[in-house]
Amino acid sequence: MPPEPDVSLLTHAVLVATFLLSAAFGAIVHRTGFCTMGAVTDVVTMGEWTRMRQWALAAGVAVLGFALLAAGGVIRSADTVYADSRWMWLSSLVGGLLFGIGMVLASGCGSKNLVRMGAGNLKALVVFIVMALSAYITLRGLTAVWRDGTVDRVYVAFSGPATLGHLAAGALGWSLPAALLASALAVGGALVAWALLGRGFVRANNLLAGVGIGAAIVGMWWVSGALGYVAEHPQTLEATYLGSRTGRIESLTFTAPLAWAIDWLMFYSDRNRHLGIAAVSVAGVVVGGFVHAVATRRFRWEGFRTTEDLATHLIGAVLMGVGGVTALGCTIGQGLSGVSNLSLTSFSAVASIIAGAVLALKAQAWRLERQA
Repeated sequence: MPPEPDVSLLTHAVLVATFLLSAAFGAIVHRTGFCTMGAVTDVVTMGEWTRMRQWALAAGVAVLGFALLAAGGVIRSADTVYADSRWMWLSSLVGGLLFGIGMVLASGCGSKNLVRMGAGNLKALVVFIVMALSAYITLRGLTAVWRDGTVDRVYVAFSGPATLGHLAAGALGWSLPAALLASALAVGGALVAWALLGRGFVRANNLLAGVGIGAAIVGMWWVSGALGYVAEHPQTLEATYLGSRTGRIESLTFTAPLAWAIDWLMFYSDRNRHLGIAAVSVAGVVVGGFVHAVATRRFRWEGFRTTEDLATHLIGAVLMGVGGVTALGCTIGQGLSGVSNLSLTSFSAVASIIAGAVLALKAQAWRLERQA
Protein backbone atom coordinates (compact mmCIF):
# COMPACT_ATOMS: atom_id res chain seq x y z
CA MET A 1 0.00 0.00 0.00
CA PRO A 2 1.23 3.57 -0.70
CA PRO A 3 2.27 5.55 2.38
CA GLU A 4 -0.39 7.66 4.03
CA PRO A 5 -0.01 11.28 2.87
CA ASP A 6 1.10 13.90 5.37
CA VAL A 7 -1.96 16.13 4.95
CA SER A 8 -0.64 18.90 7.18
CA LEU A 9 2.65 19.13 5.30
CA LEU A 10 0.92 19.05 1.91
CA THR A 11 -1.53 21.75 2.98
CA HIS A 12 1.33 23.99 4.04
CA ALA A 13 3.05 23.38 0.70
CA VAL A 14 -0.14 24.34 -1.16
CA LEU A 15 -0.53 27.55 0.83
CA VAL A 16 3.13 28.56 0.48
CA ALA A 17 3.01 27.93 -3.28
CA THR A 18 -0.24 29.92 -3.49
CA PHE A 19 1.32 32.83 -1.65
CA LEU A 20 4.40 32.86 -3.90
CA LEU A 21 2.38 32.68 -7.12
CA SER A 22 -0.02 35.38 -5.89
CA ALA A 23 2.87 37.61 -4.86
CA ALA A 24 4.40 37.16 -8.31
CA PHE A 25 1.01 38.04 -9.81
CA GLY A 26 0.84 41.22 -7.71
CA ALA A 27 4.37 42.25 -8.61
CA ILE A 28 3.76 41.69 -12.33
CA VAL A 29 0.54 43.71 -12.24
CA HIS A 30 2.34 46.58 -10.50
CA ARG A 31 5.34 46.38 -12.84
CA THR A 32 3.43 46.20 -16.12
CA GLY A 33 0.19 48.08 -15.45
CA PHE A 34 -1.84 44.99 -16.37
CA CYS A 35 -5.50 45.89 -15.79
CA THR A 36 -8.70 44.77 -17.47
CA MET A 37 -10.51 48.00 -16.62
CA GLY A 38 -7.53 49.98 -17.88
CA ALA A 39 -7.55 47.95 -21.09
CA VAL A 40 -11.21 48.73 -21.73
CA THR A 41 -10.63 52.40 -20.87
CA ASP A 42 -7.71 52.64 -23.30
CA VAL A 43 -9.82 51.22 -26.13
CA VAL A 44 -12.89 53.37 -25.42
CA THR A 45 -11.13 56.68 -24.78
CA MET A 46 -8.04 56.48 -27.00
CA GLY A 47 -8.48 53.57 -29.38
CA GLU A 48 -5.32 52.06 -27.86
CA TRP A 49 -5.31 48.25 -27.79
CA THR A 50 -1.97 47.40 -26.12
CA ARG A 51 -3.35 46.50 -22.67
CA MET A 52 -6.25 44.62 -24.24
CA ARG A 53 -3.68 42.55 -26.12
CA GLN A 54 -1.88 41.95 -22.80
CA TRP A 55 -5.12 40.55 -21.44
CA ALA A 56 -5.70 38.44 -24.57
CA LEU A 57 -2.18 37.00 -24.34
CA ALA A 58 -2.70 36.17 -20.65
CA ALA A 59 -6.02 34.49 -21.44
CA GLY A 60 -4.52 32.56 -24.34
CA VAL A 61 -1.60 31.29 -22.25
CA ALA A 62 -4.02 30.29 -19.48
CA VAL A 63 -6.29 28.44 -21.93
CA LEU A 64 -3.41 26.51 -23.50
CA GLY A 65 -1.74 25.76 -20.18
CA PHE A 66 -4.92 24.49 -18.57
CA ALA A 67 -5.65 22.24 -21.55
CA LEU A 68 -2.17 20.73 -21.42
CA LEU A 69 -2.54 19.98 -17.71
CA ALA A 70 -6.01 18.50 -18.15
CA ALA A 71 -5.32 16.52 -21.34
CA GLY A 72 -2.12 15.17 -19.81
CA GLY A 73 -4.00 13.87 -16.78
CA VAL A 74 -2.15 16.15 -14.38
CA ILE A 75 -5.43 17.67 -13.17
CA ARG A 76 -9.07 16.64 -13.58
CA SER A 77 -10.89 19.18 -15.72
CA ALA A 78 -14.32 18.13 -14.42
CA ASP A 79 -13.28 18.96 -10.84
CA THR A 80 -12.65 22.68 -11.26
CA VAL A 81 -14.95 25.31 -9.81
CA TYR A 82 -15.91 26.35 -13.34
CA ALA A 83 -16.91 22.86 -14.54
CA ASP A 84 -20.55 23.20 -13.48
CA SER A 85 -23.08 21.44 -15.67
CA ARG A 86 -25.19 24.62 -15.74
CA TRP A 87 -24.65 27.61 -17.97
CA MET A 88 -25.57 30.38 -15.52
CA TRP A 89 -26.23 32.88 -18.28
CA LEU A 90 -28.53 35.25 -16.42
CA SER A 91 -26.43 35.37 -13.26
CA SER A 92 -23.30 36.00 -15.29
CA LEU A 93 -24.92 38.72 -17.38
CA VAL A 94 -26.53 40.60 -14.48
CA GLY A 95 -23.57 40.17 -12.14
CA GLY A 96 -21.07 40.97 -14.86
CA LEU A 97 -22.86 44.18 -15.76
CA LEU A 98 -22.83 45.32 -12.13
CA PHE A 99 -19.18 44.37 -11.74
CA GLY A 100 -18.15 46.16 -14.93
CA ILE A 101 -19.84 49.39 -13.84
CA GLY A 102 -18.41 49.02 -10.34
CA MET A 103 -14.81 48.55 -11.41
CA VAL A 104 -14.90 51.79 -13.39
CA LEU A 105 -16.31 53.70 -10.41
CA ALA A 106 -13.77 52.08 -8.05
CA SER A 107 -10.77 52.73 -10.35
CA GLY A 108 -10.11 49.05 -10.99
CA CYS A 109 -11.21 45.52 -10.22
CA GLY A 110 -10.52 43.62 -6.99
CA SER A 111 -7.03 42.43 -7.92
CA LYS A 112 -5.96 45.86 -9.14
CA ASN A 113 -7.12 47.45 -5.89
CA LEU A 114 -5.20 44.85 -3.87
CA VAL A 115 -2.03 45.77 -5.76
CA ARG A 116 -2.70 49.48 -5.24
CA MET A 117 -3.35 48.86 -1.57
CA GLY A 118 0.07 47.25 -1.27
CA ALA A 119 1.57 50.30 -2.99
CA GLY A 120 0.10 52.68 -0.40
CA ASN A 121 -3.27 53.61 -1.90
CA LEU A 122 -5.72 54.14 0.97
CA LYS A 123 -8.62 54.46 -1.46
CA ALA A 124 -7.93 50.87 -2.49
CA LEU A 125 -8.01 49.83 1.17
CA VAL A 126 -11.51 51.26 1.51
CA VAL A 127 -12.58 49.53 -1.72
CA PHE A 128 -11.18 46.24 -0.42
CA ILE A 129 -13.10 46.41 2.85
CA VAL A 130 -16.41 47.48 1.29
CA MET A 131 -16.12 45.04 -1.60
CA ALA A 132 -15.30 42.19 0.78
CA LEU A 133 -18.31 42.94 3.00
CA SER A 134 -20.62 43.29 -0.01
CA ALA A 135 -19.34 39.98 -1.38
CA TYR A 136 -19.89 38.30 1.99
CA ILE A 137 -23.48 39.56 2.13
CA THR A 138 -24.04 38.24 -1.39
CA LEU A 139 -22.55 34.88 -0.44
CA ARG A 140 -24.48 34.37 2.80
CA GLY A 141 -26.65 37.36 3.63
CA LEU A 142 -29.50 39.49 2.33
CA THR A 143 -28.36 39.80 -1.27
CA ALA A 144 -27.55 36.08 -1.27
CA VAL A 145 -31.24 35.37 -0.67
CA TRP A 146 -32.21 37.75 -3.48
CA ARG A 147 -29.61 36.22 -5.80
CA ASP A 148 -30.69 32.67 -5.05
CA GLY A 149 -34.37 33.50 -5.52
CA THR A 150 -33.97 35.29 -8.85
CA VAL A 151 -31.11 35.08 -11.35
CA ASP A 152 -29.60 31.84 -10.03
CA ARG A 153 -32.79 29.99 -10.90
CA VAL A 154 -32.41 30.70 -14.61
CA TYR A 155 -29.87 28.54 -16.43
CA VAL A 156 -29.32 25.99 -19.18
CA ALA A 157 -28.43 22.53 -17.90
CA PHE A 158 -26.15 20.08 -19.72
CA SER A 159 -25.40 16.45 -19.02
CA GLY A 160 -21.77 17.29 -18.26
CA PRO A 161 -19.60 20.34 -17.57
CA ALA A 162 -20.72 23.39 -19.56
CA THR A 163 -17.32 24.02 -21.16
CA LEU A 164 -16.38 23.99 -24.84
CA GLY A 165 -14.01 21.06 -24.38
CA HIS A 166 -16.51 18.79 -22.64
CA LEU A 167 -19.33 19.78 -24.98
CA ALA A 168 -17.16 19.14 -28.04
CA ALA A 169 -16.19 15.72 -26.71
CA GLY A 170 -19.85 14.78 -26.31
CA ALA A 171 -21.07 16.26 -29.58
CA LEU A 172 -18.28 15.00 -31.82
CA GLY A 173 -17.55 11.71 -30.10
CA TRP A 174 -13.92 12.65 -29.50
CA SER A 175 -11.89 11.59 -26.49
CA LEU A 176 -11.92 14.24 -23.77
CA PRO A 177 -8.16 14.97 -24.00
CA ALA A 178 -8.43 15.47 -27.76
CA ALA A 179 -11.47 17.72 -27.42
CA LEU A 180 -9.80 19.79 -24.68
CA LEU A 181 -6.66 20.30 -26.75
CA ALA A 182 -8.55 21.09 -29.97
CA SER A 183 -10.82 23.61 -28.25
CA ALA A 184 -7.87 25.21 -26.46
CA LEU A 185 -5.85 25.50 -29.67
CA ALA A 186 -8.78 27.12 -31.44
CA VAL A 187 -9.56 29.67 -28.71
CA GLY A 188 -6.24 30.07 -26.91
CA GLY A 189 -4.24 29.98 -30.13
CA ALA A 190 -6.42 32.70 -31.65
CA LEU A 191 -6.02 34.91 -28.57
CA VAL A 192 -2.23 34.51 -28.51
CA ALA A 193 -1.94 35.12 -32.25
CA TRP A 194 -4.12 38.25 -32.13
CA ALA A 195 -2.06 39.64 -29.26
CA LEU A 196 1.35 38.95 -30.75
CA LEU A 197 0.44 40.22 -34.22
CA GLY A 198 -0.39 43.67 -32.88
CA ARG A 199 1.94 46.35 -34.25
CA GLY A 200 4.68 47.09 -31.73
CA PHE A 201 3.21 44.74 -29.13
CA VAL A 202 6.13 42.32 -28.80
CA ARG A 203 8.06 44.15 -26.10
CA ALA A 204 9.40 42.92 -22.78
CA ASN A 205 6.78 44.67 -20.64
CA ASN A 206 3.86 43.36 -22.68
CA LEU A 207 5.22 39.82 -22.81
CA LEU A 208 5.83 39.86 -19.07
CA ALA A 209 2.25 41.00 -18.48
CA GLY A 210 0.62 38.47 -20.79
CA VAL A 211 2.82 35.42 -20.31
CA GLY A 212 3.50 36.12 -16.63
CA ILE A 213 -0.14 36.56 -15.61
CA GLY A 214 -1.26 33.61 -17.76
CA ALA A 215 1.46 31.42 -16.25
CA ALA A 216 0.36 32.40 -12.72
CA ILE A 217 -3.16 31.16 -13.52
CA VAL A 218 -1.80 27.87 -14.91
CA GLY A 219 0.52 27.53 -11.93
CA MET A 220 -2.41 27.84 -9.55
CA TRP A 221 -4.30 25.12 -11.42
CA TRP A 222 -1.33 22.83 -10.83
CA VAL A 223 -0.94 23.81 -7.18
CA SER A 224 -4.62 23.28 -6.38
CA GLY A 225 -5.33 20.36 -8.69
CA ALA A 226 -2.10 18.34 -8.54
CA LEU A 227 0.02 19.35 -5.55
CA GLY A 228 -3.05 19.67 -3.33
CA TYR A 229 -4.81 16.51 -4.54
CA VAL A 230 -5.13 13.64 -2.08
CA ALA A 231 -6.82 10.55 -3.49
CA GLU A 232 -7.89 9.35 -0.05
CA HIS A 233 -7.88 11.72 2.90
CA PRO A 234 -6.84 9.84 6.07
CA GLN A 235 -9.85 11.20 7.99
CA THR A 236 -12.65 11.18 5.42
CA LEU A 237 -11.29 8.41 3.13
CA GLU A 238 -12.44 10.53 0.19
CA ALA A 239 -10.61 12.39 -2.57
CA THR A 240 -9.70 15.90 -1.38
CA TYR A 241 -8.23 19.13 -2.71
CA LEU A 242 -6.26 20.60 0.17
CA GLY A 243 -6.64 24.30 0.88
CA SER A 244 -9.75 24.55 -1.27
CA ARG A 245 -12.78 26.18 0.30
CA THR A 246 -15.11 24.83 -2.39
CA GLY A 247 -13.81 21.25 -2.32
CA ARG A 248 -12.88 21.64 -5.99
CA ILE A 249 -9.82 22.77 -7.93
CA GLU A 250 -9.36 26.53 -7.63
CA SER A 251 -7.24 29.16 -9.33
CA LEU A 252 -6.89 32.91 -8.84
CA THR A 253 -10.04 34.99 -8.40
CA PHE A 254 -10.66 38.11 -6.33
CA THR A 255 -14.24 38.60 -5.24
CA ALA A 256 -15.32 35.83 -2.88
CA PRO A 257 -11.70 35.44 -1.64
CA LEU A 258 -11.84 39.01 -0.31
CA ALA A 259 -14.81 37.95 1.82
CA TRP A 260 -13.03 34.79 2.99
CA ALA A 261 -9.94 36.83 3.90
CA ILE A 262 -12.06 39.12 6.09
CA ASP A 263 -13.82 36.06 7.52
CA TRP A 264 -10.50 34.46 8.49
CA LEU A 265 -9.27 37.64 10.15
CA MET A 266 -12.50 38.11 12.12
CA PHE A 267 -12.77 34.48 13.26
CA TYR A 268 -9.07 33.72 13.61
CA SER A 269 -9.51 32.17 17.07
CA ASP A 270 -12.26 29.83 15.84
CA ARG A 271 -10.65 26.42 15.35
CA ASN A 272 -13.24 25.55 12.72
CA ARG A 273 -11.83 28.30 10.48
CA HIS A 274 -8.89 27.15 8.38
CA LEU A 275 -6.59 29.24 6.24
CA GLY A 276 -7.11 28.38 2.59
CA ILE A 277 -6.09 29.24 -0.95
CA ALA A 278 -8.60 32.11 -1.15
CA ALA A 279 -7.34 34.17 1.81
CA VAL A 280 -3.67 33.40 1.11
CA SER A 281 -3.97 34.56 -2.51
CA VAL A 282 -5.36 37.90 -1.34
CA ALA A 283 -2.43 38.40 1.05
CA GLY A 284 0.03 37.35 -1.63
CA VAL A 285 -1.17 39.93 -4.16
CA VAL A 286 -0.96 42.74 -1.57
CA VAL A 287 2.55 41.70 -0.55
CA GLY A 288 3.65 41.36 -4.18
CA GLY A 289 2.42 44.87 -4.95
CA PHE A 290 4.07 46.22 -1.80
CA VAL A 291 7.47 44.60 -2.43
CA HIS A 292 7.64 45.81 -6.02
CA ALA A 293 6.47 49.30 -5.11
CA VAL A 294 9.14 49.61 -2.41
CA ALA A 295 11.86 48.06 -4.59
CA THR A 296 11.14 50.51 -7.42
CA ARG A 297 10.59 53.47 -5.08
CA ARG A 298 7.00 53.82 -6.26
CA PHE A 299 5.34 53.37 -2.86
CA ARG A 300 3.15 56.43 -2.26
CA TRP A 301 0.42 57.18 0.26
CA GLU A 302 -2.71 58.30 -1.55
CA GLY A 303 -6.16 59.20 -0.25
CA PHE A 304 -9.49 60.53 -1.44
CA ARG A 305 -9.48 63.99 -2.97
CA THR A 306 -13.12 64.87 -2.30
CA THR A 307 -16.26 63.52 -0.70
CA GLU A 308 -17.58 62.78 -4.18
CA ASP A 309 -14.49 60.71 -4.89
CA LEU A 310 -15.14 58.70 -1.74
CA ALA A 311 -18.81 58.18 -2.60
CA THR A 312 -17.98 57.05 -6.12
CA HIS A 313 -15.50 54.45 -4.88
CA LEU A 314 -17.93 53.21 -2.21
CA ILE A 315 -20.66 52.66 -4.81
CA GLY A 316 -18.19 50.95 -7.12
CA ALA A 317 -16.97 48.63 -4.35
CA VAL A 318 -20.53 47.59 -3.48
CA LEU A 319 -21.36 46.90 -7.12
CA MET A 320 -18.21 44.81 -7.52
CA GLY A 321 -18.88 42.79 -4.37
CA VAL A 322 -22.48 42.05 -5.29
CA GLY A 323 -21.81 41.70 -9.02
CA GLY A 324 -18.70 39.56 -8.69
CA VAL A 325 -20.40 36.96 -6.51
CA THR A 326 -23.52 36.99 -8.70
CA ALA A 327 -21.41 36.54 -11.84
CA LEU A 328 -19.44 33.76 -10.08
CA GLY A 329 -16.20 35.64 -10.56
CA CYS A 330 -14.38 38.81 -11.54
CA THR A 331 -12.10 39.95 -14.36
CA ILE A 332 -9.48 37.49 -13.12
CA GLY A 333 -11.77 34.72 -11.80
CA GLN A 334 -14.08 34.54 -14.78
CA GLY A 335 -11.93 36.52 -17.20
CA LEU A 336 -8.79 34.36 -16.94
CA SER A 337 -9.31 31.37 -14.63
CA GLY A 338 -12.81 30.62 -15.92
CA VAL A 339 -11.98 31.37 -19.54
CA SER A 340 -9.00 29.01 -19.27
CA ASN A 341 -11.62 26.27 -18.73
CA LEU A 342 -13.54 27.54 -21.78
CA SER A 343 -16.60 27.79 -19.55
CA LEU A 344 -19.78 29.12 -21.16
CA THR A 345 -20.63 31.00 -17.96
CA SER A 346 -17.20 32.64 -18.01
CA PHE A 347 -17.60 33.81 -21.61
CA SER A 348 -20.97 35.43 -20.88
CA ALA A 349 -19.61 36.98 -17.67
CA VAL A 350 -16.61 38.51 -19.45
CA ALA A 351 -18.79 39.94 -22.21
CA SER A 352 -21.12 41.49 -19.65
CA ILE A 353 -18.27 42.89 -17.54
CA ILE A 354 -16.83 44.62 -20.59
CA ALA A 355 -20.27 45.93 -21.54
CA GLY A 356 -20.77 47.31 -18.03
CA ALA A 357 -17.37 49.00 -18.10
CA VAL A 358 -18.07 50.59 -21.49
CA LEU A 359 -21.45 51.82 -20.28
CA ALA A 360 -19.88 53.40 -17.18
CA LEU A 361 -17.08 55.02 -19.18
CA LYS A 362 -19.56 56.47 -21.67
CA ALA A 363 -21.67 57.80 -18.79
CA GLN A 364 -18.62 59.41 -17.19
CA ALA A 365 -17.65 61.05 -20.49
CA TRP A 366 -21.20 62.36 -20.98
CA ARG A 367 -21.19 63.78 -17.44
CA LEU A 368 -17.87 65.54 -17.98
CA GLU A 369 -19.14 67.06 -21.22
CA ARG A 370 -22.21 68.38 -19.44
CA GLN A 371 -20.01 69.99 -16.77
CA ALA A 372 -17.64 71.60 -19.30
